[in-house]
Amino acid sequence: MSHAAEQAAQSHAAQSHATSSGAPNASIDGAFAGADGADQISAAATLLHCDVLIVGGGPAGSTVATLLARKGHQVTVVEKATHPRFHIGESLLPANLPLFEALGVADEVRAIGMKKPGAEFVSPWHEHKQTFNFCDAWDKSMPSAYQVRRAQFDEILFRNAAKAGATTLEACRIHTIDFLGGDAGARVTGKRDDGTEVIWQTRFLVDASGRDTLLGNRFKAKVKNPRHASSAIYGHFRHAQRNEGEAAGNITVFWFEHGWFWFIPLADGTTSVGAVVWPYYLKSRTKPLNEFLRDTIAMCPALLLRLAQAEQVADAEATGNFAYVCDHLRGPNYLMVGDAYTFVDPVFSSGVMLAMNGAFAAAEAVDAWLVDPARSKSAFRRFDKVMLHGPRHFSWFIYRVTNPTMRDLFMGPRNFLRMKEALLSVLAGDIFGRTPIWASVLAFKGMYYLLSALNLGRTLEAARRRRVNIRSVDAAIPQRGE
Repeated sequence: MSHAAEQAAQSHAAQSHATSSGAPNASIDGAFAGADGADQISAAATLLHCDVLIVGGGPAGSTVATLLARKGHQVTVVEKATHPRFHIGESLLPANLPLFEALGVADEVRAIGMKKPGAEFVSPWHEHKQTFNFCDAWDKSMPSAYQVRRAQFDEILFRNAAKAGATTLEACRIHTIDFLGGDAGARVTGKRDDGTEVIWQTRFLVDASGRDTLLGNRFKAKVKNPRHASSAIYGHFRHAQRNEGEAAGNITVFWFEHGWFWFIPLADGTTSVGAVVWPYYLKSRTKPLNEFLRDTIAMCPALLLRLAQAEQVADAEATGNFAYVCDHLRGPNYLMVGDAYTFVDPVFSSGVMLAMNGAFAAAEAVDAWLVDPARSKSAFRRFDKVMLHGPRHFSWFIYRVTNPTMRDLFMGPRNFLRMKEALLSVLAGDIFGRTPIWASVLAFKGMYYLLSALNLGRTLEAARRRRVNIRSVDAAIPQRGE
């Protein structure tokens, strides 16, 4: 984190302290009850204490909770919904698998997952499709990943946190946060679906609230990504035409005029299909969302063919301009992790991996802050580095993925200087370890810039078109199926 960002975080915390509503009540009414660690908090409780309060029971929050609870800290996870709950983002990366092993959920995830050996790219500007198999990456030890129903996957991680000893509370929405200054932590108030309130005093607060960006909104720290803007419409289909054999579980990315589509096969026979489009295109909608999705699919003949015998099994949904970043990561007694800090275009299925990997670094930093302040500075610096590293490297590709030069490189990869192996490692999420890919990634980028220069007219026109595409558009987000 930059010095300016740290100062801003401290200023935010000071402002929060100034608006605090008095000293906390030290009494605790009510009790914990439950089995297997899945504790529920009594409706009569007025004030509860914990070392760490985590807002959000998705992959990031559940991972932090599991790791900190294992270290003996009093951890509470508050989730606004009730698991299982729907969430988009079903495609995982090979780099997720070691994290599942470390959390002890590998077998459970395997049981619900569709094996994903690679990724397939289809371009209307090329006569062939291109398949990337993860087994051909630089590190051959992570040859596949999974496609998962996020409702099942997220619940596995959430229940695992409870098994590790974290207190879990569902159907409770946080609405007030008072930072108390110094080492006093924060007082956090939530309202359960039954209308009762729960209050916690916590030493440390972890915002893992996903795209709700609880602290980002509170501090007015959330800003649209100025270099990328996109929206998405999506639905689930039955009887879609899949690839045969081992490739049946591959994700397919289809480029088309207004952006790109995902095609994600799931183990229960359904297929998730969505279009990530420029915001102006979503704003052009003049018909119900289900019909608009079908019309959008019709613009991509290769995808339309895969869905010729398919039927839509749930109403389409949409999300508005979703590329954003917060202007700081953490403050004196809080941090943001996963989508609560930043969200990037999902073309490379990086979201869950980045959230969970960041959560491991967050747990290490918070543990140090709680028990060994002398090493907390270095732990937080590592957390900062991890949180910035992933989005930065994926974003370089994301900003250019619809560029004709980048499409050419993806559709005709060469392993000169091991560039293809390095690219596959990035696609697999292998960007945090010691795999020596970076010289080859740099060579790939050099090749991109060289080809862009050799096709200068096309490059300048693509840059002009991109500026038009990412222009700010205030589009209302349609409701499901409308």
